[in-house]
Amino acid sequence: MSDNLSKGAGNLPLKGLRVVEFTHMVMGPTCGLVLADLGAEVIKVEPIDGDRTRHLLGAGAGFFPMFNRGKKSIAIDLHHPQGAAVARRLALGADVVTENFKPGTMTKYGLDYASLSAENERLIYVSCKGFLPGPYEHRTALDEVVQMMGGLAYMTGRPGDPLRAGSSVNDIMGGMFGAIGALGAIVQRGITGKGQEVQSALFENNVFLVGQHMLQYAITGQPAAPMPDRISAWAVYDVFTVQDGEQIFLAAVSDAQWRTFCDALGFDDLKTDPRFATNNDRVRQRPAMMPLLRERLAARSAAELAALFERVGLPFAPIRKPEELYDDPHLNATGGLSDIHLTDGGRAGEATRTTLLPFTLGGARLGRGSEPPRMGHDTQALLAEIGYTASDIEGLRAARAVG
Repeated sequence: MSDNLSKGAGNLPLKGLRVVEFTHMVMGPTCGLVLADLGAEVIKVEPIDGDRTRHLLGAGAGFFPMFNRGKKSIAIDLHHPQGAAVARRLALGADVVTENFKPGTMTKYGLDYASLSAENERLIYVSCKGFLPGPYEHRTALDEVVQMMGGLAYMTGRPGDPLRAGSSVNDIMGGMFGAIGALGAIVQRGITGKGQEVQSALFENNVFLVGQHMLQYAITGQPAAPMPDRISAWAVYDVFTVQDGEQIFLAAVSDAQWRTFCDALGFDDLKTDPRFATNNDRVRQRPAMMPLLRERLAARSAAELAALFERVGLPFAPIRKPEELYDDPHLNATGGLSDIHLTDGGRAGEATRTTLLPFTLGGARLGRGSEPPRMGHDTQALLAEIGYTASDIEGLRAARAVG
């Protein structure tokens, strides 16, 4: 276990729960990651040539170690009749089964909820899909697809230039909502003794994210403008380019913060200017006010402004790149990163660090459980555990039903 594992690791809430996941890419693995960090034993079923995300390049290069740590790995060929039978035996012994394949895929192998729950009524089954059941359910979905059709890309980009968010927001949150649904089903099973099917979806997750803009329209009658062109609710809430071309985000989101802002920067004339008396006044006057602020702040350094804003308690943020977060003093002081070893690619075996779930239990971070698994690392042990003899396993491997 990680050195920064929660002090209450022995009492993690899902300890003793077995999860079998048939997942790939980001959404399904995120669901399993959350359950694993909460203490569940999560068994990842991989094809016998391994999960494709082990070998992705570019933006996908970090998918496997990020979303599959804390899990066991068993390699099974679901297309092989004997492999499908192994998978069914494994799934029937689980508390929770998760999957994120196209509708109908799991039915082909007898691994759908109807088939499994007929033999194990306590089973909780989590399907992470592109769309919830309805007219779109058979469409192929990607994070970009639902961001484009669900309004998020429109809101993120400049007018006329839709832009996907800079992370797999729907995949990750869709997996999280799947895990939240699983937790609710676990509680209900404790009451009724019966499991149920849980479904989460990329499109519906995206719509939830843009719901605030839908309600803005419902209340004001005015369509929400893309974020770069929006009418901000707060007058000072922007990125400023300062000395040597550095950038820093600065904000003052209340009248009290505006007065503090002016006092700290020596802008007495702006504090007493009746045009800028209230936040709503300042919002209306942004076309006149913001050029003044940009001109006055341009000669200051980002470090000076950061120190000043921290001292007086105003919101600010340096503009950071993801790789710079490895050196973040807060993350390093609070155990927000955990050591792992990479399992695949040219850097296999090398040590690095990964992020942890962003909450505490009992005042401590949860840690990361075990390392990301090597492909099929636990196949032998898990097959033996569910009743296969050494001879059986040798036969399954000879038939390439398992890896």
